[in-house]
Amino acid sequence: MIVKSRARIGAVVGTAALALGAMAAPASADPAPGNYRVLAGVGSDTTQDVVNGLGTAVDSGALIASYNALGTATVKTRATGCQIARPNGSSAGINALRNAVDNNTGCLDFARSSRGVADTSSTDLTWIPFGKDAVTFAVRSDSALPKALTKAQLVSVYTCQTTSLNGVALTPLLPQSGSGTRSFFLGQLGLTESTFGSCVDDTVQEHNGEALDSAGDIAPYSVAQYIAQSNEPGDVVDRRGASVLGSVNGVAPRNADGTLNTAFPFNRDVYNVVPTAKLTDPTIAATFVGSSSKVCAQSGVIATYGFGTIAGCGSTALRGES
Repeated sequence: MIVKSRARIGAVVGTAALALGAMAAPASADPAPGNYRVLAGVGSDTTQDVVNGLGTAVDSGALIASYNALGTATVKTRATGCQIARPNGSSAGINALRNAVDNNTGCLDFARSSRGVADTSSTDLTWIPFGKDAVTFAVRSDSALPKALTKAQLVSVYTCQTTSLNGVALTPLLPQSGSGTRSFFLGQLGLTESTFGSCVDDTVQEHNGEALDSAGDIAPYSVAQYIAQSNEPGDVVDRRGASVLGSVNGVAPRNADGTLNTAFPFNRDVYNVVPTAKLTDPTIAATFVGSSSKVCAQSGVIATYGFGTIAGCGSTALRGES
């Protein structure tokens, strides 16, 4: 597994460096050097593209700065200071926001998150939902692996009880540590960081179909990201490779028109996370809070990037994590 993991990572990096692939694209979607907008955010790979799109659409691109999960090692979010390590994923972004709040740096105002609250013992941060996503499994289109599985079959695959299907040896994949999609997918299967199987390669970047480079590969994939990568709005790069989305329990992840099926079994809200103490800040409130907020008003942008709209857009009921 270690050898295969290293080869997989090397292949992704090599593709990006030579052909402006998945790893190269994120840096181009960051605000241009010297373009320091009012609100700065980092975090989730899943929602980076839609929040980039919102950053362009809201207030003529002057309000929301969204820094991608991948790119240069650091990002600079303010004109003075604030050169920080680039967070890759929901948990890393939330941790970076928490650090900015705890140390009063002023470097970050929000974090993108595709996961909900992990710890409700505190109310320091507030998760503000703005769209609906779903997560299914992906396999290669040219593989004999089934394109329809049950939840029970997926559990068996990710606990290494099922090691082959249709005569194909399986290589279950998971996104990198700290990924909101990783924690969500494991949660939907009733698994944890300590209960998924030792056969699982958990080093791949999420929503990168190009990492499915052998017939037995199977990986979770954001349906919204898959849709956005097929449409390529804004700076979105098609990373699907040969991957195709599978059905779970007989339910397809997309509707007949190609849009997200919000009734898919593994569906989730996605969030922008802000410090609870800043909910009354006029700029934060106008941007994120309530159904008439600047983010929630951009339902067309949210749909363009593959996400479904939600009735609770802008709610501030979900709080936690110290």
